[in-house]
Amino acid sequence: IEDIFGDVSRDTEVNVVVLTGAGRAFSAGGDMRMMGEWLTKPLGVKLPTMKGDRRLINSLLMLEQPIIAAVNGDAIGLGASIALFCDIIYATETARISDPHVRVGLVAGDGGAVIWPLLVGLARAKEYLLTGNMVTGKDAERIGLINKAVPADQLMPTAMDMARKLAAGAPLAIRWTKLAVNKRLVESVNMILDASAGLEFTAFNSEDHAEAVRAFLEKRQPHFKGA
Repeated sequence: IEDIFGDVSRDTEVNVVVLTGAGRAFSAGGDMRMMGEWLTKPLGVKLPTMKGDRRLINSLLMLEQPIIAAVNGDAIGLGASIALFCDIIYATETARISDPHVRVGLVAGDGGAVIWPLLVGLARAKEYLLTGNMVTGKDAERIGLINKAVPADQLMPTAMDMARKLAAGAPLAIRWTKLAVNKRLVESVNMILDASAGLEFTAFNSEDHAEAVRAFLEKRQPHFKGA
């Protein structure tokens, strides 16, 4: 997915993008079984995935056309970051948004540490990032995490209505306004993303992460030791 937005940016017939999930979730986040396989492999095996995460976040920011997220179900971890880095975010009232990195012994290294504080402020961001708690679409609208929560049958009509409005607008003005507003986001990404990704990469080698993965696969509660 990190490659698609480069193609979109070069398509002169595209003035707006609507991004949604193809299944029950918008994006369900990391694959715990894959993380289980990683436990027995060198740490460097994880590098391509983490580099891809950064390319994805940067490609969302650098795409000139506005992106509307239609969050049709759960948006978890990197899935939440993908949704929240979009320009306008609509969700169903029952969709759940969460960055649960800490629950698997990891740092929120793929964008959560950047975008949550910018959207909801430091205090609320820390509450959700330090616990991994989920917020429903309805509550996400209330705290300013997303633009609007709607009933499920209204999600795509709402997103497409906005898409048509933007597509009918002045393309250069809209794109350059996005570019101007995103300067703050780009600055935050440059300041935070590499550091948070580096800390996440280090945490992959922790016993707490290994314990979290084993506990998930064994269907039990993890016992963290701070190691």
